[in-house]
Amino acid sequence: MINVPKVRVIDDEGENLGVMYTREAIEQANEKGLNLVEVSPNADPPVCKFLDVGKYRYEAQKKANLARKTQKTQDIKEVKMRPNIDTHDYDVKMRNVTKFIEHGDKVKITLRFRGREMAHQHLGMDLLKKVQEDVAEVAKVEAFPRLEGRQMLMVLAPK
Repeated sequence: MINVPKVRVIDDEGENLGVMYTREAIEQANEKGLNLVEVSPNADPPVCKFLDVGKYRYEAQKKANLARKTQKTQDIKEVKMRPNIDTHDYDVKMRNVTKFIEHGDKVKITLRFRGREMAHQHLGMDLLKKVQEDVAEVAKVEAFPRLEGRQMLMVLAPK
């Protein structure tokens, strides 16, 4: 006898119709105006379901769109400073940094050196360490301070 494939069939209401020959299941699906779709190929016997493929794709597309709409994209906000920044200016910048981090964004802190300030890079490093300590409870350092040309960069991310 020839080995004819059998499948477990579930109808469009979700009821189990039992195990039947594939050809028979396809005929029943066509009678209802639906397609026979293999849901679980690794099962023994494989599980198939009566579905309207167009409607199924439409529902899957709707789910994907809803998931994409609800997810939050993470932006990178930039805060620029100078090594000899005044205390009030520093406080204003730090308020902005904490606000950005609370909104779930990453913050890139750029420290710009001009002229002879390049000779005093330790001042810039000290300032970035102070920033790191001030936001330690809400943010973690993602990229530690590094010098690129005439500016020093550090990236903070929400905890």
